[in-house]
Order: sequence, then C-alpha cells, then structure tokens
Amino acid sequence: MESRQLGRTGLRVSRLCLGTSTFGAQCDRAASERILDHALDRGISFIDTADIYPLTDDMVASTGKTEEIIGGWLGKHRGDVILATKCHGRTGPNEWDAGLSRKHVLDAVEGSLRRLRTDYVDLLQIHGWDDRTPLDETLVTLDGLVKSGKVRYIGCSTSLAYRLARAVGRSAALGVEAFSSVQARYSLLARYAEAELFPCAAEDGVAVLPFNVLAGGLLTGKHKRDAPAEGTRFTLGQFGPDIYRKRYWHEAELDAIDELRGLVDEVGRSMTELATGWALAQPAVVSAVVGASRPEQLDAPVAAAEKGLDDDVLARLDQLTSRFVSVGGKPRAGSDES
Repeated sequence: MESRQLGRTGLRVSRLCLGTSTFGAQCDRAASERILDHALDRGISFIDTADIYPLTDDMVASTGKTEEIIGGWLGKHRGDVILATKCHGRTGPNEWDAGLSRKHVLDAVEGSLRRLRTDYVDLLQIHGWDDRTPLDETLVTLDGLVKSGKVRYIGCSTSLAYRLARAVGRSAALGVEAFSSVQARYSLLARYAEAELFPCAAEDGVAVLPFNVLAGGLLTGKHKRDAPAEGTRFTLGQFGPDIYRKRYWHEAELDAIDELRGLVDEVGRSMTELATGWALAQPAVVSAVVGASRPEQLDAPVAAAEKGLDDDVLARLDQLTSRFVSVGGKPRAGSDES
C-alpha cells in the first residue's frame, strides 16, 4: 500500500489507518487480533486508538480495554506499525481525570504506554479541547513528551479551523512542537471540513486524517431506509445509536444513499469502495481511518486505496453530495466537533 508524508514531518504513514474503537466491545480479543493481523497483511501499518476506547455505555469502566488488546498483540509487531493514541476523555471518577491539564495528559500517556506495553507512541493526539486549561500549558506538556521520547509526534482531533490555527500559532510563539495532524469527521455525507479546516490544515502543513468516512456504516449500503441494520453503530449500546442517528439518519442523507446505489450499479464498485476512494482522493487527506468488526470488512477499503477511482466517478460523487458542503464549515447541531 502507498504511504504519504504526515504533514511537514519526515514520517510516512499508510493511506489507510486502522481504527480500533470496536475492540473490546463489538469485537472480543481474538476477533480484534484477527483484524489486526489482516490489516497488517493488507498493508495497513498505521493503527489508531484512544485511552477511552472502546466506546461503551460505561466509558470509565471500559477505559483502556482497547489499548490492552492492542498491547497484547503488539509485541513482535512493534517495529512494523505506526501507533497512534489519544488523550482528553474521562478515564476516572476524579475531576482531574479528564481534559488537557499537565496532570491529566501525563497521567493519560503513562497509562496508555502501560496498557500498550510499549515505551513510546508514534503519534499522540488530543481527543478534544479543554477551555478550562490554558492552551500553552497543554502545548508545553506535549512538547515535553516529545523531548522525552515517549511521544514522537503530536496531533489533534475533532477540531474546527480556528482551534487548529490558534494552536499552530501558539506553538510557533512558544517555540514548541506543533501539531502534525488533525483528525476530522469527514465523508460524502459530512463535507463541512472542506470549507475552512482543510484550507487551514494545508496552509499550516498539517495532515488531515478523516474518520467516519463510511458515516458510521451508512455508506456501506447495508442499511434499509425504514430501519438501520441490527448489530451496527446505529443500534448497539445505550448512547451510540443516538449519536449516530443525530449525525446521519436524516432524509437528506438517506436520499443520497438511494442516489449512490444507482452509481454503484453503474460503475461496478461497492459503495464502501466509492466512499473510501473519494475520501482518499481529496488533496488534504493523508490517511483515512477505517474500522472493522470482521477482517474481511477491510478488503473493500484496501481495494479503494490500491485502485483509486476514475476522475469521472469522483466528479459524480462530488455532484451527488454537494449539498453536504456547508457554508462556514459548521457541523450539524449536536455533533462532536468544537
């Protein structure tokens, strides 16, 4: 699989990044390890996780289970993968067990390294923003982790453009390590990042790593219009279904899926391939985060990464989903970006 440079760094990452939020919830340890093995076999050497994964109804109780599963598998594979994790979310009952204070960031990284059974992570990303903690405190703390060797590069996630621009500017003013990447929720059905975040990232040399490129599975084409398929993010758990329905289960999105089915039949590529291939074709995108609950679910994204899409197909996809490019780069109300 091809690789791309992570922003202005010398690090190169595979065009697909394995998302792991299902590990420890939808997928037990054995299933998760099969997915990891298959991903590596297919050339996906970039792995993304977070200290709060898996996403369950009791986030504190399940904290770190995904990292523990990856840590059990990592061993002999450590030199073959680029490993990314995130910090910010609540990992305990105390007031200081969340956010981006020096205490929580350092505690979170130590916990992640212990669970992952490694002495460093290649990419540490803040998993949100913390208005109670001075940004400078967070940036200086992250810089210290890079200098210590426990973290090689830093990035951010779920960011609006002004947050990213401010962070890059403050890093320059302080003379500390700057964000090399930004994760953004981005797909054919959620294109608001194109308006402001993508141009900002390009100007500052920050790599875009889109997640939810299949819109929580809606862009696989497996859901029926009258009800989502069982055993998916739209039905599993107490809170997940509400989040994903608010994000994607609307008339405009469902209409777009119906239109995309026609293009699938016309070009002979799966909807997953079309959605993934389109995301990877965007100039700002370095690597797309894709998840799976079964190993074979990675095969279509891999095909998209290896074969690409013809220009006329990309143009059709752009036209069919142009309604999801919002003015001002604002996400739908109730989303997670801030």
